[in-house]
Amino acid sequence: MPTLLQEKCAACLPNSPRVTAYEIVQLKPQIPEWNLIEKTGVPQLERTYKFPDFKSAIAFTNSVGEAAETEGHHPALLTEWGKVTVTWWTHSISGLHRNDFIMAARTDAIAHQFST
Repeated sequence: MPTLLQEKCAACLPNSPRVTAYEIVQLKPQIPEWNLIEKTGVPQLERTYKFPDFKSAIAFTNSVGEAAETEGHHPALLTEWGKVTVTWWTHSISGLHRNDFIMAARTDAIAHQFST
């Protein structure tokens, strides 16, 4: 079975299936530091990354934005001094799709580049 980092995002339509509870149990260990949250009834993945300054935080934000644009799947990004909060969910299905887990794993990989 390929890891999330090896997968590509699939086109998501309003009738695309949400991930099941079973799939979440299978996928979540690949992104252990992400939190499953719910905002206004919509399940989402969220994680906050820490940085030494605003310049690093905005560079990370831009890198995540570029990855999102490449895949055609876009997060909510809150950039502050020394931290960035990234939230993934699929707007068209008002919930979580496998794409959100793929992009969370990609976001972790981008963050790893900033910590080396």
